[in-house]
Amino acid sequence: IFLQDIDVFKEVRVDDLTYLAAIAEEVSFKKNDTIYEMNEVADSLYLVINGKIRLHRNGDDISIAGKREAVGTWSLFDNQPRVATATAIEETETLRISSDDFDDLLADHDRIAKAVLRSLARRLRALSELPQLMP
Repeated sequence: IFLQDIDVFKEVRVDDLTYLAAIAEEVSFKKNDTIYEMNEVADSLYLVINGKIRLHRNGDDISIAGKREAVGTWSLFDNQPRVATATAIEETETLRISSDDFDDLLADHDRIAKAVLRSLARRLRALSELPQLMP
């Protein structure tokens, strides 16, 4: 159920979340550990169990991810370079899902793939409904 808090997994049935849990790996980081660097190949999503992760680029803070928040979500779908660096700002426990394991899972479980696509479509629709910014 912890995984269902990730936006992209909100449409996945609870009984299918067990497949996601099976490919999730617990990874711990110490304060100031770099989780990933900007421009690295994006290969994993990290879900914060406890602690906090700072996302930053060129010294500027982008956001702070705390308990039950994910960083690197788009890496499951796009292996383009990371657009930010992620650093643990305190002792942090995460669940890591690799994009390779996720691809294998989707190949075997089309119901999960369809649920993930529905979540992505919902997210894109919400973005398209945002008011246009004036120049």
